[in-house]
Amino acid sequence: MGTLDKILTTAAAAVVLGGAVLATASPASAAVRDGVCDSGEFCYYFNSGNQGSLSDFTGSVGDYGTRQPSCFDFKGPGTGKGKCVKNAAASVWNRSSKTVRVYFNSNYGGSVYQDFAPGAKGNLKAGLKNQNASHQFGPSPSSGRVNMSYALYQAGGGYVSCGFDGYVHTSGRHEGIDITRSVDSDVHALVSGQIINLVHGRNGASGLSTIAIYNASLNKTIIYLHSAPLSSLRVGQQISRGQIIADEAWHGVSSRDVAHTHVEMRPGRQTRAAKSVRDSTLSNPNPNSFWISQGYNVR
Repeated sequence: MGTLDKILTTAAAAVVLGGAVLATASPASAAVRDGVCDSGEFCYYFNSGNQGSLSDFTGSVGDYGTRQPSCFDFKGPGTGKGKCVKNAAASVWNRSSKTVRVYFNSNYGGSVYQDFAPGAKGNLKAGLKNQNASHQFGPSPSSGRVNMSYALYQAGGGYVSCGFDGYVHTSGRHEGIDITRSVDSDVHALVSGQIINLVHGRNGASGLSTIAIYNASLNKTIIYLHSAPLSSLRVGQQISRGQIIADEAWHGVSSRDVAHTHVEMRPGRQTRAAKSVRDSTLSNPNPNSFWISQGYNVR
């Protein structure tokens, strides 16, 4: 073989070898996200109950993207295949060895999130289902406080639907925190004290209910609106922290679709909630530091 032939043959071999290297690099990367929930991965499913197409991850992602072809998408067979993952997942399976936290906002932000322990399977809670924007492997440990939404219902699935002074579509200054889960969920007292006002109300816009519980040592009144007080409650009754006081309902609001519990902290002894709708003045201070002092995250 001539010298020129050897040079050409060597060059051709290098091209083939280079092509082989490039060819193996792509499948190796694709194997990381191949639409199969392998050991060590965290997986989203398009449907509840771990059904539909899945998207598998081996690490944290702060921004999934929103358009093809650059977004993280559902790759497995089934309903949802090819759709972008952001705001489209309904359930998860954590096959990694770390806790994984799903966030409402991109870049691991927002007050709404949900943790999945290693090996856990489950549906995303209300407020995160089809509202997932990022996830994080091994998130920072919590402060030891309990989320208000969990403490109010003593069950998962609750979330803050409107924060203090958080009206967006309603005129006025919101004087409390609205928390929702589902109609008939048990509502628990967040702080102990004595019932000083009790109005049972009824479902519908004109049937506002009220439970006002005064804690003398804190000199604070916690007022619960819209939920249905238990028939056994009486003015003067002492209530313990965590005691069931009501069932979630829509007393004083337009329909069951917007059922929630309005929780309001008022300084001193107060029998009624401050006016919120169509009132431009805040009568209550921001309660977040109070709730933190009581061992709650305002979530």
